Amino acid sequence: MNIRSNSRVSLSEVHESVDTTRGINRGRKILSFFGPAYLVAVGYMDPGNWATDLAGGSKFGYSLIWVLLMSNLMALLLQNMAARLGIVRGKDLAQVNREAYPPFLNFILYVLAEIAIAACDLAEVLGMGIGIHLLTHIPLLWCVLITVLDTFLLLYLQKLGMRKMEAFIITLVAIIGLSFLVEIIFARPDFSEVAKGFIPSLHGHEALYIAIGIIGATVMPHNLYLHSALVQTRKFPRDEKGIRRALKLNFLDSTIALNLAFFVNAAILILAAAVFFKAGKVDVAALQDAYRLLPSFLGSSLSSILFAVALIAAGQSSTVTGTLAGQIVMEGYLHLRINPLLRRLLTRLLAIVPAVITILVYGDSEIDALLIFSQVILSMQLGFAIIPLIYFVSDKSKMGLFTAKPIIQVLAWVVAAVLVCLNLNLVFGQSMDFLHGAHSFFPKAMVVTGLAVLVSLLAIVIAFPLIRKIKFRSDRTVHPDIKSLQDFTIPEFKRIAVALDFGLHDEKLVAFALGQGKKESTYILLHIVESATAKMFGSSTDDLESRKDEEQLQGYARQVQAKGYSATARLGYHNRIDEIVRIVNEEEADLLVMGAHGHRGIKDLLYGQTINKVRHELKIPVLVVNL
Repeated sequence: MNIRSNSRVSLSEVHESVDTTRGINRGRKILSFFGPAYLVAVGYMDPGNWATDLAGGSKFGYSLIWVLLMSNLMALLLQNMAARLGIVRGKDLAQVNREAYPPFLNFILYVLAEIAIAACDLAEVLGMGIGIHLLTHIPLLWCVLITVLDTFLLLYLQKLGMRKMEAFIITLVAIIGLSFLVEIIFARPDFSEVAKGFIPSLHGHEALYIAIGIIGATVMPHNLYLHSALVQTRKFPRDEKGIRRALKLNFLDSTIALNLAFFVNAAILILAAAVFFKAGKVDVAALQDAYRLLPSFLGSSLSSILFAVALIAAGQSSTVTGTLAGQIVMEGYLHLRINPLLRRLLTRLLAIVPAVITILVYGDSEIDALLIFSQVILSMQLGFAIIPLIYFVSDKSKMGLFTAKPIIQVLAWVVAAVLVCLNLNLVFGQSMDFLHGAHSFFPKAMVVTGLAVLVSLLAIVIAFPLIRKIKFRSDRTVHPDIKSLQDFTIPEFKRIAVALDFGLHDEKLVAFALGQGKKESTYILLHIVESATAKMFGSSTDDLESRKDEEQLQGYARQVQAKGYSATARLGYHNRIDEIVRIVNEEEADLLVMGAHGHRGIKDLLYGQTINKVRHELKIPVLVVNL
């Protein structure tokens, strides 16, 4: 049985807080699984979706409904894969990424995930701000600033517990759904024409841009992190039967919730097509324009009020889940936990600053363009979340009986290929337009460099898990002629350093070190902290990982001392090789004991040839223990 420390579980405040094994009523046991997907689904109906759906419906009528349907099917497939990862392995996507990828790539994936969350929060800030502005007529700039206050709502909801938070979100979803149901009744669309919209077609580059925006607004990368963590709020038997039941009920939960999100998105697009496109108003992509024009076209002022209320509800519900995703990403990748209020304020400020700058520089007219741009940014991040997820749920050594079926793996790779190709097509198209219009060398060089970095990162994320499986045979060497041994002196090691990585083999390393010395020898136990904050602040860092590592190392030292040996603990920071060499030299050790994990070939290059580099930097013997 695996026992996980509370400091390493996803959303530790609510981890396994919903007990699905309690009670006699079978219906209640089933319903206790329902909830996580609704928190995920609100991300699929946030204000960013509204902008892309309105733009698609007003410019191209019903012809992009098929994009919404395709996006919904993609979302259902990918969200269920994320839920499978969390249920089976008991870890979220960020935690598994941290285990699978090297530190430099993990940090890049973390930054990309934070960019996606900031883009999502930007859409929520703008949507809520516009909604408040439409209802109250307070200047938009002040409405955007007012959204900071919802920071405190999440803290209050977390104190109430997971089920009450889910109930609050479901209530907001119901408000959104009912509002648009009434709007559709007012609009009276031609459903025979709506049905034609399910036939795939794209009309020009602008349609492609909006279609990618719709996909980015629907299939959100941060939702994959979120879902893999939220399913862990359910406590259920960890045997085969219990896991299969959890997977089945979470699939049902996801299907219902995401179909509700599809209804909302389709309703917005149908509303825009029925009201604006049919009347020749093909330039209605702004939320404010839609609010002002709806009463004149539908003949009721209630339609505009419902529109604004639903917009506020969509922004408020999405901001809660965006904050949770930010917490999951930061703790999973960096093992860094900060005050929830500070985390929320930082996320919100990252979203408010570009919104305020846009309003101050361009006025209210460019807000909706910023909304659509935020969704395209989200779409750009998809490959970096989807590709690792597919690898992880396809890994039979980790997932066992619950590995994704081959047909699911094929479909997932097709989805990933479609998304990546669409994104690259858009990026290269936009970049070529920019390069043709740019006259100076510097901006052109920046764009070309950015494209190269993007493609390289995608290639690394795709190739790295494959490279890890490649093993190369070492070259054979010919033994030299045997010579007679001369007189020699057996060395006595008085200060022995041991490099520990807090893995399964620490006990073996310490045992080998003790075997090289005597009772009067001193043993220096050392470990290097390589978290993002340790790399940035060095020994001044005080993050959760550093504190836990210090506690673990001191615990090892006390155990060695309890056996009658002299032992000290030394923690290093940032660079593994440099810090090991520095500590060994400072402690004047006469022997270093290190473990070898069997990395070879390309894998050795990716992880860094730690042992060889340390050995060349030191002038003392280095004992390498094969682990």
